[in-house]
Amino acid sequence: MPRRHIRVTGAAEAPLRAALRALRTELDLPGAFPAAVLAEAETAAKAPRPPDHDATDLPLFTVDPPGSTDLDQAMHLARRPGGGYRVHYAIADVAAFVTPGGAVDAEAHRRVQTLYLPDGRVPLHPAVLSEGAASLLPGRAVPALLWRVDLDAHGRPVTTGVRRALVRSRARLDYAEVQRRIDSGTAEEPVALLRDIGRLRERLEAERGGISLAVPEQEIVQRDHSYALAYRAPRPADAWNAQISLLTGACAADLMIAAGTGVLRTLPTAPDGAVARLRRSAHALGVDWPHHVSYAALVRSLDPSDTRHAAFLQDCTTLLRGAGYTVFTGGNVPSPAVHAAVADEYTHCTAPLRRLVDRYAGELCLAAAAGREPPEWVLAALPALPEEMARGSRRANGVERECVDLVEAALLKDRVGEVFDAYVVDVKDNDPAVGTVHLEDPAVVARVEGGTTPLPLGERLRVRLTRADPGTAKALFEPA
Repeated sequence: MPRRHIRVTGAAEAPLRAALRALRTELDLPGAFPAAVLAEAETAAKAPRPPDHDATDLPLFTVDPPGSTDLDQAMHLARRPGGGYRVHYAIADVAAFVTPGGAVDAEAHRRVQTLYLPDGRVPLHPAVLSEGAASLLPGRAVPALLWRVDLDAHGRPVTTGVRRALVRSRARLDYAEVQRRIDSGTAEEPVALLRDIGRLRERLEAERGGISLAVPEQEIVQRDHSYALAYRAPRPADAWNAQISLLTGACAADLMIAAGTGVLRTLPTAPDGAVARLRRSAHALGVDWPHHVSYAALVRSLDPSDTRHAAFLQDCTTLLRGAGYTVFTGGNVPSPAVHAAVADEYTHCTAPLRRLVDRYAGELCLAAAAGREPPEWVLAALPALPEEMARGSRRANGVERECVDLVEAALLKDRVGEVFDAYVVDVKDNDPAVGTVHLEDPAVVARVEGGTTPLPLGERLRVRLTRADPGTAKALFEPA
């Protein structure tokens, strides 16, 4: 899923929306699905491979943004009689619909992951599956991978299992509704326990040194002929919900490691230079970061409803760019194999409707839990998965980068010639007169060039906007 959540409103013919449409062509993003893919998806939607176990009596619920229809996960939370908690987490069983080597499978390997743009998305699977037959929409019996994780009173896993099952979600909730029910005391226990379990998992995350970024959604609002930037701070319920997914990913990694075959999501510790750049961004935004305070401690102290903190949290996503996938077989588990932000072994397995690797991780976990060998089609695909996912990530990162540039140019398009207060956060090694500045207001990060002297890295600088035109020119500044 995207690291930076940007949404644009306004008329379809507005310059920014037109530029975003043009960007899809410029970046050669996938368009409509081929006819053979759509035909195979339609057939599969009518006759998925049924699971043996029926768990439709389990009253699952989903928590997603309003209007979402591609629902990967549903959950049920309960207290265990002897103390602790039981988490049931159902994940869409995409493999029940997708035939290995078929047209839908081949197209998924071409697309790799759903791409998110401010004006919409480019899906991994046809809508008849991702928003229909395979989605965990309420009131329908759907095949799923049903996880059961028992936790102790502190939120630590005691036992883990996963099996194929037919499930039926009872309710589709959004984050605001969940937060409102919990805060008002009207939530039924399975929903109310999201707070209890979420907080326990957050406490354990902090003890490990892990970090969950509460990245706000950015909304670009058209006002007359200009644009303004607004942030929507995530609610606590967003983070509690994310903790259930993180728990499942960690349990999945443990299952695969114990079995000796798997695919892990890994992230090395951020290099000192990247953290130093973040410190300069914090200074530019007026975010107090004492030298004795660690990055993890700082992030946990931030308030995403504060626009300065919100902008800094957007910058923090740059530390996630070294993440990748590591495959292992024959018990040759790599070391280290930790995801630095999770501070634990971890894998992606909870979003198979939107990410290719999750379908394979799910199959590996099913095999590990049952004590059998993974299917041949999974083992055959494993060696190529890391590079396929890396290719998909590069494309997603490029889309995100270009979209941010477009949005920033739209914000500034009527202010060419104005002078802004900024802070130099980066300088080009082979040309110290060229670098990157972070504006105080609006919170834009952009290129600066045109000066005759080296830029003062880590210091304030008055800069003049020389160009900004969504669709034709990124924002560019020069020393004032």
